[in-house]
Amino acid sequence: QGEVFGFLGPNGAGKTTTVKLLNGLLKPSSGSCSVMGLQPLIHSSEVHKMCGVMTESAKMYGNMTGMENLEFFARMYGVEPGKAKARAESLLKCMDLWDVRGRELHTYSTGMAQRLSLARALINDPKVLLLDEPTNGLDPESANAVNSMIASLACKEGVTVFLCTHQLRYAQDICRRYGIIEKGTLLACGDLETLARNAQFCPKAAVRLPDGEQLENFERGNDGWWRADIKEDDDMPRLLKKFVEEGHHVYEARIVRPSIEDIYFRYVQINRGEEWH
Repeated sequence: QGEVFGFLGPNGAGKTTTVKLLNGLLKPSSGSCSVMGLQPLIHSSEVHKMCGVMTESAKMYGNMTGMENLEFFARMYGVEPGKAKARAESLLKCMDLWDVRGRELHTYSTGMAQRLSLARALINDPKVLLLDEPTNGLDPESANAVNSMIASLACKEGVTVFLCTHQLRYAQDICRRYGIIEKGTLLACGDLETLARNAQFCPKAAVRLPDGEQLENFERGNDGWWRADIKEDDDMPRLLKKFVEEGHHVYEARIVRPSIEDIYFRYVQINRGEEWH
């Protein structure tokens, strides 16, 4: 509860299919899935009540206003008319769409339409939010705005978010745990530290020195930083002490950890049998 789980994979990996399975729109060819302990095909009405879904294929009505769209979908979920209006108004304000609530959807920008789609997914006050590429097609500013809203929903409202995306850098900003999928196979699952450890990533010591100075057993990158693997964080102070004793002039030093992008490509290459560089 209150966590954003990033489900990462390229287009065609099976992310959208997984969302459809969790929402009861597809039947598993083998195995099973559950949402809050309930199987979607057996307990479809209960699952639909507790879930909000945002996918690229779930369209809204272009000739209806933002407010009309939200009130319509609220009624589809069985929300009482009075509560539906209040919920729609609250979400429009939250998504910074209040000033355009009376405009027809076809006049909205892509970013505005995405925020309205997110509002629709929240109209039934769900416990679980299934999001399929919510920032797809957005400019960086709009994508950041949507991501901030998603993170706030998890942190402040306690909503559990299942976020499908291939935009790895955005995912790392808001996700606590990840699943990596390719061609329908779940390659790995866990938090950043667990994934890095299982992929045999080591933290790196990064040091910047004056031009002309060199470090033994360190490799100099194009950015001018010298890097080498270390086993643990406690190695860093010992290394710095050693460098100073050897007469090096250390301008900057830091520990560099792998990003989710580094980890993702490591797992994909291992799965494809490719050599890691």
